[in-house]
Amino acid sequence: MTSTEPTSARLNRQDRQSLDHDLAVAFLENIPDVIYFKDRESRFIAVSRSLEILHDRQRGEILGKTDFDLFSEAHARAAFADEQEIIRTGQPIIGKVERETWPDGRITWVLTTKLPLCNAEGEVVGTFGISKDVTQSKETELTLEQTQRQLIDASRTAGMAEVATGVLHNVGNVLNSLNVSATVIASGLRNSKTENLTRVAELFRRHAADLGDYLTRDPKGRRLPEFIESLAQHAAAERTRLLKEIESLKKNVDHIKEIVAMQQAYATMVGVTEPLDPAELMEDSLRMNAGALMRHSVAVVREFQPVPPVLGEKAKVLQILVNLIRNAKYAADESGRPDKRVTLRIQTGETGRVQLIVADNGVGIAPENLTRIFAHGFTTRAGGHGFGLHSSAIAAREMKGTLSVTSDGPGQGATFMLELPSA
Repeated sequence: MTSTEPTSARLNRQDRQSLDHDLAVAFLENIPDVIYFKDRESRFIAVSRSLEILHDRQRGEILGKTDFDLFSEAHARAAFADEQEIIRTGQPIIGKVERETWPDGRITWVLTTKLPLCNAEGEVVGTFGISKDVTQSKETELTLEQTQRQLIDASRTAGMAEVATGVLHNVGNVLNSLNVSATVIASGLRNSKTENLTRVAELFRRHAADLGDYLTRDPKGRRLPEFIESLAQHAAAERTRLLKEIESLKKNVDHIKEIVAMQQAYATMVGVTEPLDPAELMEDSLRMNAGALMRHSVAVVREFQPVPPVLGEKAKVLQILVNLIRNAKYAADESGRPDKRVTLRIQTGETGRVQLIVADNGVGIAPENLTRIFAHGFTTRAGGHGFGLHSSAIAAREMKGTLSVTSDGPGQGATFMLELPSA
């Protein structure tokens, strides 16, 4: 049967087919990314030269094979499942980051796009895809994530160290007071006049036979009652003074025990989220700083409104509040003003939130530093390390809370607000 198609049209069609073939070959031979075509069983039916180089195999060794022949079973199984889903639904997978595990244990990463392969009638007869190696950028990303986690851990550790430093600082202040009390007691005992009682007793023993005449006629004897009265008054005053010092010493010992017990109690609650009393949290953190506040003559004002319990971790809230009160004490003390003051407030915030506020009338914060105050390593205090506020902000976020600051500028004080969800 003779074809009715014009010769020129037939030749043009053959030329186009030849050109399409040449273009496809050139494309597969030269593209640096991996290109592959697969049948309905996920067997390779065409691959790019880059894929041959990547697997160090000739094309004939790859065609007819599957990912199970080239990769680990886990990766091959996941890829096979994706391709079968494409064949079943006709829906492509665009820009998926895949982790490739090779038989020798190597790990690589690719950005892959897979699409349905259709015949002239529109039937899905397989899949085809393109994969771009992104191993270097992915490894960089993973390294950055790991570094960030390490920085967060280091900041959290530094923040807890700040709490421990505050505890030790306050214990040290109390120990100084203990030492003063112990010195006063020791000095009082060394200089006590009670040893004069021995001399009085010796005089009584000597004049036992004529004690009446000695006390009434002898000039020295007549002064004995007056001396005994003076000795009694001195002993009573000394007793009162020493008892006062002993009471102070006892209170300081109890204070140290309280601080240590409180720190131990909080340490055992790490990671436990529970309803917490804001006033109790504020008072506990205040006791941690009590010695330093007293030593620097910083007055504390409490403005506690009735609020519901907050939901958080005791150890983390303590970490934040101890840091804030300690910083407020420094800010107030460094201002040099006579009315150094730290104000602690508890009030309701937006719906379902409670605000724990630490304000001071100290040195204040410059406007350009308000946005940097919580950055890792940033500090405005000489000798500061910039970990405390950074780790506190992280701890607040971990409890679904926020930590913010306001200040009208240098010399105008600062207000830090910890906002936590109510229980």
